[in-house]
Amino acid sequence: MADADSWSWFSALALGVSLLKCLFINAYHSTDFEVHRNWLAITHSLPVSRWYHENSSVWTLDYPPLFAWFQWSLSHVAQHFDSNMLRVENLDYVSPSAVLFQRLSVVFTDGVFIYGARECCRCVHEPKEQRDVLSRPSFVLAVLLLWNFGLLVVDHLHFQYNGFLFGFLLLSLAKHLQHRHLQGALLFSILLNLKHIYLYMAPAYGVYLLRSYCFTQDHRDGFVGWRSFSPLRLLTLGAIVTSVCALSFGPFVAMGQLPQVLSRLFPFKRGLCHAYWAPNFWSLYNVLDKILATLGVRLKLLKEADLPQASMTGGLVQEFHHSVLPSVTPSVTLVCTVLSILPALLLLWGTSRGPRAFLRVLLICSLGSFLFGWHVHEKAVLLAILPLSILAVQNREDAGTFLVLTTTGHYSLFPLLFTPAVVASLNLSSQRSGASGPSSGGRLPAGTHRRGDHL
Repeated sequence: MADADSWSWFSALALGVSLLKCLFINAYHSTDFEVHRNWLAITHSLPVSRWYHENSSVWTLDYPPLFAWFQWSLSHVAQHFDSNMLRVENLDYVSPSAVLFQRLSVVFTDGVFIYGARECCRCVHEPKEQRDVLSRPSFVLAVLLLWNFGLLVVDHLHFQYNGFLFGFLLLSLAKHLQHRHLQGALLFSILLNLKHIYLYMAPAYGVYLLRSYCFTQDHRDGFVGWRSFSPLRLLTLGAIVTSVCALSFGPFVAMGQLPQVLSRLFPFKRGLCHAYWAPNFWSLYNVLDKILATLGVRLKLLKEADLPQASMTGGLVQEFHHSVLPSVTPSVTLVCTVLSILPALLLLWGTSRGPRAFLRVLLICSLGSFLFGWHVHEKAVLLAILPLSILAVQNREDAGTFLVLTTTGHYSLFPLLFTPAVVASLNLSSQRSGASGPSSGGRLPAGTHRRGDHL
Protein backbone atom coordinates (compact mmCIF):
# COMPACT_ATOMS: atom_id res chain seq x y z
CA MET A 1 0.00 0.00 0.00
CA ALA A 2 1.06 3.58 -0.51
CA ASP A 3 3.11 5.08 2.32
CA ALA A 4 1.02 7.15 4.72
CA ASP A 5 4.10 8.86 6.18
CA SER A 6 4.08 11.97 4.09
CA TRP A 7 1.02 13.10 2.18
CA SER A 8 1.73 16.81 2.22
CA TRP A 9 2.24 16.67 -1.54
CA PHE A 10 -1.37 15.54 -1.97
CA SER A 11 -2.66 18.55 -0.06
CA ALA A 12 -0.51 20.80 -2.23
CA LEU A 13 -1.90 19.25 -5.43
CA ALA A 14 -5.49 19.56 -4.18
CA LEU A 15 -5.02 23.17 -3.06
CA GLY A 16 -3.28 24.11 -6.30
CA VAL A 17 -6.03 22.76 -8.55
CA SER A 18 -8.72 24.34 -6.32
CA LEU A 19 -7.09 27.75 -6.71
CA LEU A 20 -6.87 27.19 -10.47
CA LYS A 21 -10.60 26.46 -10.56
CA CYS A 22 -11.28 29.77 -8.84
CA LEU A 23 -9.60 31.55 -11.74
CA PHE A 24 -12.39 30.27 -14.01
CA ILE A 25 -15.21 31.95 -12.09
CA ASN A 26 -15.77 34.64 -14.72
CA ALA A 27 -14.95 32.40 -17.68
CA TYR A 28 -17.24 31.22 -20.46
CA HIS A 29 -20.06 28.87 -19.44
CA SER A 30 -22.66 26.89 -21.38
CA THR A 31 -26.42 26.72 -21.05
CA ASP A 32 -25.87 24.12 -18.33
CA PHE A 33 -25.32 27.12 -16.07
CA GLU A 34 -28.98 28.07 -16.63
CA VAL A 35 -30.01 24.42 -16.35
CA HIS A 36 -28.71 24.15 -12.80
CA ARG A 37 -29.89 27.64 -11.83
CA ASN A 38 -33.37 26.64 -12.92
CA TRP A 39 -33.14 23.43 -10.89
CA LEU A 40 -32.11 25.45 -7.86
CA ALA A 41 -35.22 27.59 -8.37
CA ILE A 42 -37.52 24.61 -8.88
CA THR A 43 -36.39 22.72 -5.79
CA HIS A 44 -36.33 25.84 -3.62
CA SER A 45 -39.56 27.54 -4.69
CA LEU A 46 -41.92 24.67 -5.52
CA PRO A 47 -43.32 21.80 -3.46
CA VAL A 48 -41.79 18.37 -4.05
CA SER A 49 -44.93 17.24 -5.88
CA ARG A 50 -44.22 19.76 -8.69
CA TRP A 51 -40.49 19.19 -9.14
CA TYR A 52 -40.84 16.73 -12.02
CA HIS A 53 -43.87 18.46 -13.54
CA GLU A 54 -42.55 22.03 -13.79
CA ASN A 55 -41.91 22.87 -17.46
CA SER A 56 -41.98 26.65 -17.79
CA SER A 57 -38.36 26.36 -18.93
CA VAL A 58 -37.04 23.91 -21.52
CA TRP A 59 -34.44 22.95 -18.90
CA THR A 60 -36.74 20.63 -16.96
CA LEU A 61 -35.48 18.59 -14.00
CA ASP A 62 -34.30 15.28 -15.45
CA TYR A 63 -31.82 13.91 -12.90
CA PRO A 64 -32.73 11.32 -10.21
CA PRO A 65 -34.33 12.51 -6.98
CA LEU A 66 -31.16 12.44 -4.86
CA PHE A 67 -29.60 15.02 -7.15
CA ALA A 68 -32.77 17.10 -6.86
CA TRP A 69 -32.32 17.05 -3.07
CA PHE A 70 -28.69 18.01 -3.58
CA GLN A 71 -29.85 21.06 -5.57
CA TRP A 72 -32.41 21.80 -2.86
CA SER A 73 -29.65 21.87 -0.23
CA LEU A 74 -27.51 24.16 -2.39
CA SER A 75 -30.45 26.51 -2.87
CA HIS A 76 -30.51 27.27 0.86
CA VAL A 77 -26.99 28.61 0.57
CA ALA A 78 -27.72 30.34 -2.75
CA GLN A 79 -30.43 32.50 -1.17
CA HIS A 80 -27.73 34.31 0.79
CA PHE A 81 -25.96 35.24 -2.46
CA ASP A 82 -28.88 36.27 -4.69
CA SER A 83 -32.48 35.34 -3.90
CA ASN A 84 -33.62 36.38 -7.38
CA MET A 85 -31.83 33.40 -8.91
CA LEU A 86 -34.24 31.14 -7.02
CA ARG A 87 -37.37 32.45 -8.73
CA VAL A 88 -38.71 30.00 -11.32
CA GLU A 89 -40.02 32.78 -13.55
CA ASN A 90 -36.55 34.38 -13.84
CA LEU A 91 -35.53 32.43 -16.90
CA ASP A 92 -31.97 32.96 -18.20
CA TYR A 93 -31.15 34.88 -15.05
CA VAL A 94 -27.49 35.87 -14.64
CA SER A 95 -25.90 38.15 -12.06
CA PRO A 96 -22.37 38.43 -10.64
CA SER A 97 -23.58 36.97 -7.34
CA ALA A 98 -25.32 34.07 -9.07
CA VAL A 99 -22.22 33.30 -11.12
CA LEU A 100 -20.03 33.47 -8.02
CA PHE A 101 -22.25 31.12 -6.06
CA GLN A 102 -22.65 28.52 -8.79
CA ARG A 103 -18.96 28.48 -9.62
CA LEU A 104 -17.96 28.21 -5.96
CA SER A 105 -20.54 25.47 -5.37
CA VAL A 106 -18.73 23.31 -7.93
CA VAL A 107 -15.32 24.07 -6.40
CA PHE A 108 -16.44 23.24 -2.84
CA THR A 109 -18.43 20.09 -3.73
CA ASP A 110 -15.32 18.87 -5.54
CA GLY A 111 -14.11 18.13 -2.02
CA VAL A 112 -15.85 14.76 -2.43
CA PHE A 113 -13.74 14.13 -5.54
CA ILE A 114 -10.55 15.12 -3.73
CA TYR A 115 -11.36 12.71 -0.90
CA GLY A 116 -12.16 9.94 -3.38
CA ALA A 117 -8.89 10.54 -5.23
CA ARG A 118 -6.95 10.34 -1.96
CA GLU A 119 -8.58 7.02 -1.07
CA CYS A 120 -7.73 5.58 -4.50
CA CYS A 121 -4.14 6.76 -4.14
CA ARG A 122 -3.90 4.88 -0.85
CA CYS A 123 -4.87 1.69 -2.69
CA VAL A 124 -1.94 1.89 -5.11
CA HIS A 125 0.92 -0.52 -4.49
CA GLU A 126 4.22 1.30 -4.13
CA PRO A 127 7.64 -0.27 -4.88
CA LYS A 128 9.50 -1.36 -1.78
CA GLU A 129 12.61 0.64 -2.59
CA GLN A 130 12.63 4.31 -1.66
CA ARG A 131 11.70 6.46 -4.65
CA ASP A 132 11.40 10.14 -5.33
CA VAL A 133 7.92 11.50 -4.65
CA LEU A 134 7.44 12.60 -8.26
CA SER A 135 7.93 9.05 -9.52
CA ARG A 136 5.62 7.34 -7.04
CA PRO A 137 2.53 5.72 -8.61
CA SER A 138 0.33 7.34 -5.94
CA PHE A 139 1.66 10.80 -6.85
CA VAL A 140 1.14 10.19 -10.58
CA LEU A 141 -2.40 8.96 -9.94
CA ALA A 142 -3.19 12.02 -7.84
CA VAL A 143 -2.05 14.28 -10.69
CA LEU A 144 -4.05 12.31 -13.28
CA LEU A 145 -7.21 12.51 -11.18
CA LEU A 146 -7.07 15.93 -9.52
CA TRP A 147 -5.75 17.75 -12.58
CA ASN A 148 -7.82 15.87 -15.14
CA PHE A 149 -8.22 18.17 -18.13
CA GLY A 150 -11.66 16.87 -19.05
CA LEU A 151 -13.14 17.61 -15.63
CA LEU A 152 -11.66 21.10 -15.63
CA VAL A 153 -13.30 21.79 -19.00
CA VAL A 154 -16.67 20.17 -18.30
CA ASP A 155 -17.16 21.39 -14.73
CA HIS A 156 -15.32 24.67 -14.38
CA LEU A 157 -15.70 26.12 -17.88
CA HIS A 158 -18.70 24.39 -19.47
CA PHE A 159 -20.30 24.06 -15.97
CA GLN A 160 -21.51 20.86 -14.31
CA TYR A 161 -21.06 18.89 -11.08
CA ASN A 162 -19.26 15.85 -12.46
CA GLY A 163 -16.39 16.11 -9.98
CA PHE A 164 -18.82 15.76 -7.07
CA LEU A 165 -20.34 12.69 -8.73
CA PHE A 166 -17.05 11.11 -9.72
CA GLY A 167 -16.01 11.47 -6.10
CA PHE A 168 -18.64 8.90 -5.14
CA LEU A 169 -17.40 6.63 -7.93
CA LEU A 170 -13.78 6.86 -6.77
CA LEU A 171 -14.79 6.21 -3.18
CA SER A 172 -16.78 3.17 -4.28
CA LEU A 173 -13.86 1.83 -6.34
CA ALA A 174 -11.48 2.39 -3.43
CA LYS A 175 -13.74 0.40 -1.10
CA HIS A 176 -13.78 -2.51 -3.55
CA LEU A 177 -10.00 -2.35 -3.92
CA GLN A 178 -9.91 -2.65 -0.12
CA HIS A 179 -12.39 -5.59 -0.30
CA ARG A 180 -15.01 -3.61 1.62
CA HIS A 181 -17.76 -4.58 -0.78
CA LEU A 182 -20.81 -3.48 1.18
CA GLN A 183 -19.50 0.06 1.52
CA GLY A 184 -18.62 0.08 -2.18
CA ALA A 185 -22.11 -1.09 -3.08
CA LEU A 186 -23.71 1.56 -0.88
CA LEU A 187 -21.67 4.35 -2.46
CA PHE A 188 -22.47 3.16 -5.98
CA SER A 189 -26.18 2.93 -5.15
CA ILE A 190 -26.07 6.54 -3.96
CA LEU A 191 -24.26 7.50 -7.15
CA LEU A 192 -26.89 5.86 -9.36
CA ASN A 193 -29.57 7.85 -7.57
CA LEU A 194 -27.62 11.05 -8.12
CA LYS A 195 -27.00 10.55 -11.84
CA HIS A 196 -28.36 7.66 -13.84
CA ILE A 197 -25.68 7.75 -16.55
CA TYR A 198 -23.66 5.55 -14.21
CA LEU A 199 -26.02 2.73 -15.17
CA TYR A 200 -23.36 2.19 -17.86
CA MET A 201 -21.25 0.64 -15.10
CA ALA A 202 -24.01 -1.28 -13.34
CA PRO A 203 -23.47 -4.60 -15.19
CA ALA A 204 -19.83 -4.74 -14.05
CA TYR A 205 -20.84 -3.95 -10.46
CA GLY A 206 -23.62 -6.53 -10.49
CA VAL A 207 -21.50 -9.38 -11.83
CA TYR A 208 -18.52 -8.55 -9.64
CA LEU A 209 -20.49 -8.30 -6.40
CA LEU A 210 -22.41 -11.48 -7.14
CA ARG A 211 -19.23 -13.34 -8.06
CA SER A 212 -16.84 -12.03 -5.42
CA TYR A 213 -19.13 -11.31 -2.48
CA CYS A 214 -22.12 -13.61 -2.72
CA PHE A 215 -19.99 -16.63 -3.69
CA THR A 216 -17.33 -17.10 -1.04
CA GLN A 217 -15.14 -19.84 -2.52
CA ASP A 218 -13.69 -20.96 -5.85
CA HIS A 219 -12.68 -24.34 -7.22
CA ARG A 220 -9.00 -25.02 -7.73
CA ASP A 221 -9.37 -24.25 -11.44
CA GLY A 222 -10.55 -20.75 -10.54
CA PHE A 223 -14.20 -21.23 -11.45
CA VAL A 224 -17.02 -20.40 -9.08
CA GLY A 225 -17.89 -22.81 -6.29
CA TRP A 226 -21.65 -22.98 -6.60
CA ARG A 227 -22.11 -24.49 -3.14
CA SER A 228 -20.45 -21.48 -1.56
CA PHE A 229 -23.36 -19.18 -2.46
CA SER A 230 -24.53 -17.10 0.51
CA PRO A 231 -28.22 -16.09 0.36
CA LEU A 232 -27.65 -13.85 3.39
CA ARG A 233 -24.99 -11.85 1.54
CA LEU A 234 -27.28 -11.49 -1.48
CA LEU A 235 -30.11 -10.28 0.74
CA THR A 236 -27.75 -7.80 2.42
CA LEU A 237 -26.71 -6.37 -0.95
CA GLY A 238 -30.33 -6.23 -2.05
CA ALA A 239 -31.31 -4.44 1.14
CA ILE A 240 -28.63 -1.79 0.58
CA VAL A 241 -29.69 -1.09 -2.99
CA THR A 242 -33.40 -1.19 -2.15
CA SER A 243 -32.99 1.14 0.82
CA VAL A 244 -31.16 3.79 -1.21
CA CYS A 245 -33.69 3.59 -4.06
CA ALA A 246 -36.58 3.74 -1.58
CA LEU A 247 -35.11 6.81 0.06
CA SER A 248 -34.65 8.45 -3.35
CA PHE A 249 -37.82 7.47 -5.19
CA GLY A 250 -40.09 6.64 -2.24
CA PRO A 251 -41.74 10.07 -1.90
CA PHE A 252 -42.56 10.12 -5.62
CA VAL A 253 -43.91 6.57 -5.53
CA ALA A 254 -46.13 7.59 -2.62
CA MET A 255 -47.42 10.54 -4.65
CA GLY A 256 -48.05 8.31 -7.68
CA GLN A 257 -45.46 10.19 -9.74
CA LEU A 258 -42.99 7.39 -10.54
CA PRO A 259 -44.00 7.20 -14.25
CA GLN A 260 -43.53 10.96 -14.56
CA VAL A 261 -40.09 10.81 -12.95
CA LEU A 262 -39.00 7.94 -15.18
CA SER A 263 -40.23 9.75 -18.29
CA ARG A 264 -37.93 12.63 -17.36
CA LEU A 265 -34.96 10.35 -16.67
CA PHE A 266 -35.29 8.36 -19.90
CA PRO A 267 -36.54 10.67 -22.67
CA PHE A 268 -35.96 8.28 -25.59
CA LYS A 269 -37.55 10.69 -28.06
CA ARG A 270 -34.51 12.98 -27.92
CA GLY A 271 -32.96 11.02 -30.76
CA LEU A 272 -30.07 8.67 -31.44
CA CYS A 273 -27.32 11.27 -31.13
CA HIS A 274 -26.71 14.24 -28.89
CA ALA A 275 -26.71 17.79 -30.29
CA TYR A 276 -22.93 17.54 -30.52
CA TRP A 277 -22.12 14.03 -31.71
CA ALA A 278 -20.08 11.87 -29.39
CA PRO A 279 -17.25 10.19 -31.34
CA ASN A 280 -18.86 6.75 -31.31
CA PHE A 281 -20.22 4.12 -33.71
CA TRP A 282 -23.46 5.96 -34.40
CA SER A 283 -21.69 9.13 -35.51
CA LEU A 284 -19.94 7.03 -38.19
CA TYR A 285 -23.30 5.45 -39.02
CA ASN A 286 -24.86 8.90 -39.48
CA VAL A 287 -21.99 10.09 -41.66
CA LEU A 288 -22.27 6.99 -43.85
CA ASP A 289 -26.01 7.59 -44.20
CA LYS A 290 -25.38 11.20 -45.26
CA ILE A 291 -22.78 10.11 -47.81
CA LEU A 292 -25.05 7.44 -49.28
CA ALA A 293 -27.94 9.92 -49.43
CA THR A 294 -25.79 12.51 -51.22
CA LEU A 295 -24.49 9.95 -53.71
CA GLY A 296 -28.02 8.65 -54.26
CA VAL A 297 -29.28 12.12 -55.13
CA ARG A 298 -26.34 12.90 -57.45
CA LEU A 299 -26.68 9.56 -59.23
CA LYS A 300 -30.43 10.18 -59.47
CA LEU A 301 -31.19 7.02 -57.52
CA LEU A 302 -32.98 9.02 -54.84
CA LYS A 303 -35.20 12.07 -54.92
CA GLU A 304 -34.10 14.81 -52.56
CA ALA A 305 -37.71 15.74 -51.82
CA ASP A 306 -38.35 12.22 -50.50
CA LEU A 307 -35.50 12.26 -47.99
CA PRO A 308 -36.24 12.90 -44.28
CA GLN A 309 -35.64 16.51 -43.27
CA ALA A 310 -35.38 16.07 -39.47
CA SER A 311 -32.06 16.97 -37.91
CA MET A 312 -29.89 14.26 -36.38
CA THR A 313 -28.42 16.70 -33.89
CA GLY A 314 -31.24 18.89 -32.74
CA GLY A 315 -30.80 18.08 -29.10
CA LEU A 316 -34.36 19.12 -28.33
CA VAL A 317 -37.00 16.45 -27.92
CA GLN A 318 -37.48 15.02 -31.39
CA GLU A 319 -37.04 11.89 -33.47
CA PHE A 320 -35.53 11.42 -36.89
CA HIS A 321 -35.14 8.75 -39.54
CA HIS A 322 -32.08 7.89 -41.56
CA SER A 323 -32.28 8.50 -45.29
CA VAL A 324 -30.74 5.32 -46.67
CA LEU A 325 -29.59 3.07 -43.84
CA PRO A 326 -32.13 1.48 -41.48
CA SER A 327 -33.20 3.82 -38.70
CA VAL A 328 -31.90 2.90 -35.26
CA THR A 329 -34.19 2.43 -32.27
CA PRO A 330 -33.31 2.40 -28.55
CA SER A 331 -33.74 -1.38 -28.47
CA VAL A 332 -31.14 -1.78 -31.22
CA THR A 333 -28.61 0.31 -29.30
CA LEU A 334 -29.34 -1.76 -26.18
CA VAL A 335 -28.66 -5.03 -28.01
CA CYS A 336 -25.43 -3.65 -29.50
CA THR A 337 -24.29 -2.42 -26.09
CA VAL A 338 -25.02 -5.75 -24.39
CA LEU A 339 -23.20 -7.69 -27.10
CA SER A 340 -20.16 -5.42 -26.79
CA ILE A 341 -19.78 -5.92 -23.03
CA LEU A 342 -21.02 -9.52 -22.68
CA PRO A 343 -17.64 -11.26 -23.28
CA ALA A 344 -15.97 -9.18 -20.56
CA LEU A 345 -18.81 -9.87 -18.12
CA LEU A 346 -18.58 -13.61 -18.80
CA LEU A 347 -14.83 -13.51 -18.21
CA LEU A 348 -15.34 -11.65 -14.94
CA TRP A 349 -17.86 -14.26 -13.86
CA GLY A 350 -15.62 -17.14 -14.92
CA THR A 351 -12.10 -16.86 -13.55
CA SER A 352 -11.30 -13.14 -13.06
CA ARG A 353 -12.67 -12.13 -9.69
CA GLY A 354 -10.04 -9.70 -8.37
CA PRO A 355 -10.73 -5.98 -7.93
CA ARG A 356 -8.38 -5.02 -10.76
CA ALA A 357 -10.14 -7.42 -13.12
CA PHE A 358 -13.32 -5.68 -12.02
CA LEU A 359 -11.78 -2.32 -12.95
CA ARG A 360 -10.98 -3.57 -16.44
CA VAL A 361 -14.51 -4.84 -16.99
CA LEU A 362 -15.89 -1.58 -15.61
CA LEU A 363 -13.82 0.21 -18.22
CA ILE A 364 -15.15 -2.03 -21.01
CA CYS A 365 -18.75 -1.48 -19.88
CA SER A 366 -18.21 2.29 -19.93
CA LEU A 367 -16.64 2.20 -23.39
CA GLY A 368 -19.23 -0.23 -24.77
CA SER A 369 -22.05 2.03 -23.61
CA PHE A 370 -20.23 5.08 -24.97
CA LEU A 371 -19.73 3.47 -28.38
CA PHE A 372 -23.19 1.96 -28.85
CA GLY A 373 -25.55 3.69 -26.38
CA TRP A 374 -28.59 5.83 -27.16
CA HIS A 375 -28.18 9.64 -27.16
CA VAL A 376 -24.65 9.45 -25.76
CA HIS A 377 -23.00 12.67 -24.64
CA GLU A 378 -19.40 13.43 -25.57
CA LYS A 379 -18.62 13.99 -21.89
CA ALA A 380 -19.43 10.35 -21.11
CA VAL A 381 -15.91 9.38 -22.21
CA LEU A 382 -14.77 10.53 -18.76
CA LEU A 383 -16.50 7.46 -17.31
CA ALA A 384 -13.77 5.40 -18.94
CA ILE A 385 -10.82 7.79 -18.59
CA LEU A 386 -10.94 8.24 -14.81
CA PRO A 387 -11.12 4.52 -13.81
CA LEU A 388 -8.39 3.73 -16.34
CA SER A 389 -6.14 6.21 -14.52
CA ILE A 390 -5.95 3.77 -11.58
CA LEU A 391 -4.76 0.95 -13.82
CA ALA A 392 -2.42 3.15 -15.87
CA VAL A 393 -0.09 3.94 -12.99
CA GLN A 394 0.56 0.25 -12.28
CA ASN A 395 0.79 -1.39 -15.70
CA ARG A 396 2.73 -0.30 -18.77
CA GLU A 397 0.18 -1.65 -21.27
CA ASP A 398 -2.66 0.08 -19.44
CA ALA A 399 -0.58 3.27 -19.48
CA GLY A 400 -0.34 3.04 -23.28
CA THR A 401 -4.08 2.56 -23.56
CA PHE A 402 -4.63 5.47 -21.19
CA LEU A 403 -2.45 7.75 -23.32
CA VAL A 404 -4.49 7.01 -26.44
CA LEU A 405 -7.88 7.23 -24.72
CA THR A 406 -7.17 10.37 -22.74
CA THR A 407 -5.73 12.14 -25.79
CA THR A 408 -8.62 11.31 -28.11
CA GLY A 409 -11.28 11.60 -25.41
CA HIS A 410 -10.15 15.00 -24.20
CA TYR A 411 -9.69 16.21 -27.76
CA SER A 412 -13.34 15.38 -28.43
CA LEU A 413 -14.30 17.76 -25.60
CA PHE A 414 -12.70 20.80 -27.22
CA PRO A 415 -15.93 21.94 -28.97
CA LEU A 416 -17.38 22.47 -25.48
CA LEU A 417 -14.92 25.31 -24.95
CA PHE A 418 -16.01 27.62 -27.75
CA THR A 419 -18.88 27.59 -30.20
CA PRO A 420 -18.99 29.52 -33.51
CA ALA A 421 -20.98 32.34 -31.88
CA VAL A 422 -18.42 32.68 -29.10
CA VAL A 423 -15.50 32.57 -31.53
CA ALA A 424 -17.14 35.31 -33.63
CA SER A 425 -17.66 37.48 -30.57
CA LEU A 426 -14.06 36.88 -29.51
CA ASN A 427 -12.77 37.88 -32.93
CA LEU A 428 -14.87 41.05 -32.86
CA SER A 429 -13.69 41.86 -29.35
CA SER A 430 -10.09 41.19 -30.32
CA GLN A 431 -10.34 43.52 -33.30
CA ARG A 432 -11.79 46.30 -31.16
CA SER A 433 -9.71 46.07 -28.00
CA GLY A 434 -7.11 43.36 -28.42
CA ALA A 435 -8.88 41.11 -25.92
CA SER A 436 -7.94 37.44 -25.98
CA GLY A 437 -10.84 35.71 -24.24
CA PRO A 438 -14.31 36.04 -22.74
CA SER A 439 -14.34 38.46 -19.86
CA SER A 440 -17.80 38.26 -18.37
CA GLY A 441 -19.79 35.55 -16.70
CA GLY A 442 -22.99 36.65 -18.38
CA ARG A 443 -25.27 34.77 -20.71
CA LEU A 444 -23.88 33.36 -23.94
CA PRO A 445 -25.28 34.44 -27.30
CA ALA A 446 -28.55 32.68 -28.07
CA GLY A 447 -28.20 29.33 -29.73
CA THR A 448 -24.64 28.56 -28.67
CA HIS A 449 -25.77 25.30 -27.06
CA ARG A 450 -28.92 23.29 -27.35
CA ARG A 451 -31.02 20.93 -25.28
CA GLY A 452 -29.24 17.97 -23.82
CA ASP A 453 -25.91 19.62 -23.06
CA HIS A 454 -26.07 18.17 -19.56
CA LEU A 455 -25.44 14.45 -19.05
